[in-house]
Amino acid sequence: MRILSGKYKGRKLLPPPPGSSTRPMTGRVKKSLFDMLGGRVVDAVVVDLYCGTGSLGLEALSRGARSCAFAERDRRVLARLRRNIEAAGAADACSVWPGDLTRGLARRLGEIGAPVDVAFVDPPYAAARGWSASAAASRIFMPLAEHLGDGGVVVLRLPREIEPPEVVGPLAVRRRKRYGEMILALLGSEAAK
Repeated sequence: MRILSGKYKGRKLLPPPPGSSTRPMTGRVKKSLFDMLGGRVVDAVVVDLYCGTGSLGLEALSRGARSCAFAERDRRVLARLRRNIEAAGAADACSVWPGDLTRGLARRLGEIGAPVDVAFVDPPYAAARGWSASAAASRIFMPLAEHLGDGGVVVLRLPREIEPPEVVGPLAVRRRKRYGEMILALLGSEAAK
């Protein structure tokens, strides 16, 4: 695992510890995702929910994002995330939210003090398979939508067999792409449709 482009290009990242449910995105898929996002990450406020060891958020920072808040529950993975942030020299631009992100997500997003430009939502596949659409909408997507800036985007990664609904709370799918065993969906404000 390494950072693909930008000021931290080539920096190696610690992988998730053995036995964790974290699935790093392959370099090819990550490159395609950031190609889709284009210049959106430059000077962006980013949140990386279910971040694992921080590959997506650190890639965004490397490509010019202003800041990134990382949310992760697994303590063993959190230790590697913090080491990756330090190794990249990105600590000043990062905050880490340990624990269950669905508790107090709106409060945490409000504490950022600026609208969110890019949000990565990459739950463990087992969790995503057990999601209730209405619970996910109220606990994750509604708080994100309330704090999303104009033109902001939410990137949702799901296992291939779970088709993202066209509308999730106040967010609508703008683009989707399949890669092997996963689907990436880019969501934006339903009102901006």
